[in-house]
Amino acid sequence: MLNLPQFKAAAVQAAPVFLDTDATVDKVCGLIREAADNGARLVAFPEVFVAGYPYWNWVMSPVEGSPWFEKLCRSAIEIPGPEIRRIVGAAKANHINVVIGVNERSRTGIGTLYNTLVTINDEGRILGRHRKLVPTWAEKLTWANGDASALRVHDTSIGPLGSLACGENTNTLARFSLLAQGELVHVASYISLPVAPPDYDMVEAIRLRAAAHCFEGKVFTVVSCSTISPEIIQAIGASHPQARDLLARRNSAFSGILGPDGRVIGEPLIDDEGIAYADIDLSRCIQPRQMHDITGHYNRFDVFDLRVNRKPLASVQFNDEGSGASDVDAETVQLNAFETMESK
Repeated sequence: MLNLPQFKAAAVQAAPVFLDTDATVDKVCGLIREAADNGARLVAFPEVFVAGYPYWNWVMSPVEGSPWFEKLCRSAIEIPGPEIRRIVGAAKANHINVVIGVNERSRTGIGTLYNTLVTINDEGRILGRHRKLVPTWAEKLTWANGDASALRVHDTSIGPLGSLACGENTNTLARFSLLAQGELVHVASYISLPVAPPDYDMVEAIRLRAAAHCFEGKVFTVVSCSTISPEIIQAIGASHPQARDLLARRNSAFSGILGPDGRVIGEPLIDDEGIAYADIDLSRCIQPRQMHDITGHYNRFDVFDLRVNRKPLASVQFNDEGSGASDVDAETVQLNAFETMESK
C-alpha cells in the first residue's frame, strides 16, 4: 500500500550576518531550532546563506569589487569542515531535514568558490552537495561552474527531496532531471535581487518559477529567499554610495510553499524577515498526474532523449598504478567519509 508523508515545512527568509561565517552559523542553528520547535520536519534556507551573496558584482566594476571577492573567499567554507558539522549537529539534535546554501571553497584552490546547496537529513547525515551548474549573469565573476554529480533526489523521512539554486529553477532540463528521479518535494533557494532591471518584479519571478515547477511536475516547492539587511547596505554603500538606493529596493524577496497545482499554501513572506510555514500532504501529488505525468505516461520517450553526465568535474585525474582508485574524485571520498562518521 502506498503511504505518503504528511508534514510541516518551513521556509526561512532572512539575511546572513554578512561575511561573518561563525555568526551566520549561529543564526542558522537558532533558526533550525525555531523551525523544529514549531513542528517543522523540513527547513529550507536561502542561496549562499553562509555567509553572503556577492552583491558588489552588480553595482561595482570587476576591479572595484575585487577586494570584496577576497573577503568572500575568506568567509567561505569547506565541505567537510567545522561549520557544516555544526549545522549537521543542529539538524540531528532537532530531528529535522535541512537544505542550506553556502559559499563553498575548493579544498585545492583558495580562489575557487562554488554556490552550493547542502542537503542534510533528520538523522544528521549529509545526503548531497549540489554545486550550482551555471552562475547567473554577474555571478560569473565569483563562482565556478558546478557539475551534475549531485543532481539527485534524496530519500528522506519527508519523501523524495530535491533542490536547485536560484536561476537553476529556470533550467527546464535540470528540473526535469529531478522530476524524473521521483522528486515530490522541491527546495528552491534564492537571494533577494533588488538590483535587477527596473521593470523586473523579483517577487513575481520567484513565485512564477516555483509555480511552473509545481504545476508541471505535480510536486510541492519550498521557496527560501534571503533578505538584504541594513548591515549589508551599509557595508557595500560605504565604499560605493550609489549602491544604497539600489539595494534598498522593495518587492525583491519571496519565500513560501506552493502545492502541486501551482498555488501558494500558507502565508508567504515578501521582503520581511521571518519563517513561512505550511502543511504538506504528498498524497495531493497523485490525482493531478492522471492528467499530466510528464516523467511517465504523459510523454514520448521514443521521441525525446535526455542524458545527464554525472561524472564529477576535476582539475586533474591521477591514475596511480596498482592503487585501484583511478578517476576517483577526492572531494567525494572525503565527503562520504564525513557522512559515515556523522551517521554513527
